Order: sequence, then structure tokens, then C-alpha cells
Amino acid sequence: MVDADVVPPEPTDELEDWVRLPADQADVRIRVDTLARRAEARHRPALSSEGVLRFQGEAVPLSPVEARVVEALMKRFGAVVSRRDLTEAVWPGEAPLRNALDVHISRVRRRVAEVGLHIRTVRGRGYLMDAPSDSGQQLAANG
Repeated sequence: MVDADVVPPEPTDELEDWVRLPADQADVRIRVDTLARRAEARHRPALSSEGVLRFQGEAVPLSPVEARVVEALMKRFGAVVSRRDLTEAVWPGEAPLRNALDVHISRVRRRVAEVGLHIRTVRGRGYLMDAPSDSGQQLAANG
């Protein structure tokens, strides 16, 4: 909060904001909610249309198949995605060899690790993508 006669500070972070006093309660609430959404988005990966995965300031390019695997896992970030759902998302209308998904998951695991993400195998259920700080909470919530 900045007094009416003071020059406001220059924000140095996307999670930094200011409001001039006197501040209306509704204005402050909107600003706080916006900052909360920005903070939440900072902990979610993003995949560009060009196949570049970004997470917490890091980026890694993906092949088209790798991008489809990641996209399917991101749609349910922190939750288990079945092998069947992954296969249908990556190869719609096709029936690849069982080994194909395993090979691509192995490659994608290495790629997403470069930006700080993990893909975990949930025995008998499928795969789960998460971030190290989320892993314990997400596995407990979804397991």
C-alpha cells in the first residue's frame, strides 16, 4: 500500500503489486485474487503450440509425439492418466505396439526432468506428471 503522495515502487516480480491509499476493500481483494492466480499459474507447466514446454523459468523443446504425451499428462496435472487414455491421446484412431508408449514415456521423462517435472508410474493405473514440491501431496490425494 502506497500513500497518496508517494511515488509507487517499480515492481520487480510478477507476484508484486501495489495499491494507492486510501484503497477500496473490493479493489484490494481483486488485486490479491489476481496475484494468487499468478502464483498458482507459476506452478503449472505450459506447452506452446510449437511444442516448447515451460516450467518455472525453464524451457525444453519436444518432438510432436513427446508434446502429445505431455499435453495429455498436463490436462490432468497431478492426477493419474491411464495407459489407454494416453495411447488414445497420442495416437488417435491407431493401435501402436504396447512398447511404443513405454519408449515415449521414457524419453519424455528425461525431457521434462530438464525443466523440473517428474512423470511417475502408478502401478496398474497409469502415469502421473507432477513437480517435486507437489509429489507427496498429489500422490496422497490421487492414490
